[in-house]
Amino acid sequence: MEYILQDIRIGINEKIFLKDPQSTELGKRIVHNGIRLINESGFESFTFRKLGKRIKSNESSIYRYFENKHKFLVYLTSWYWGWKEYQLVFATNSIENANQKLFTAIEILTKPVEQDEAFKHIDEVALNQIIINESSKSFLTKEVDAENKDGYFLIYKRLVNRLAKMIKSVNPKYPFPSSLASMIIEGSLHQYFLIDHFTSITDCSKKVSPPDYFKHLVENVLKIENNGR
Repeated sequence: MEYILQDIRIGINEKIFLKDPQSTELGKRIVHNGIRLINESGFESFTFRKLGKRIKSNESSIYRYFENKHKFLVYLTSWYWGWKEYQLVFATNSIENANQKLFTAIEILTKPVEQDEAFKHIDEVALNQIIINESSKSFLTKEVDAENKDGYFLIYKRLVNRLAKMIKSVNPKYPFPSSLASMIIEGSLHQYFLIDHFTSITDCSKKVSPPDYFKHLVENVLKIENNGR
């Protein structure tokens, strides 16, 4: 199994990068250290010059992989959602019961992130913090429609659609499966942000986790019996 997992590769839209960073050791170092640097100092203060100093390489070498830091952030968010999709498919593929499949998917998408040894050049825990704090900056831009047309956000939308399909399987009459699916995914990020920064306006905590909240919400919205899990 370990050797099989070593061959797993998260496919990213080639329009996002100039050269695939997964194809070289330098590219992997750029991604690995870029994640660490953004997580430490925030996206606003992140620059390729600082990243070049971190990896002891010329700034120009980073520009051979990414046109600008916005594209780098889009790459990181795309990789993260591709990784989540891989986990979702792997965990639910053999589950036949629709209720169990949906709740397993919610658990996968909303639980705290742990390090994944299958991708040694990625610090998934640090990347998760970037997704919580910075991912909206990848699409809250004037260019979002053009980038969406070019498929920059295809992986994220595909993940939402997978979850929406599971919601439909549980309750075909529920009229808002896509809205519920996107709310679960985005809402979980928001709840983790509130836990870290605004504890007075969330009921989630160390005792009540976001997975607990979203499973309870889905049970009630879709009118699933408590023993339906």
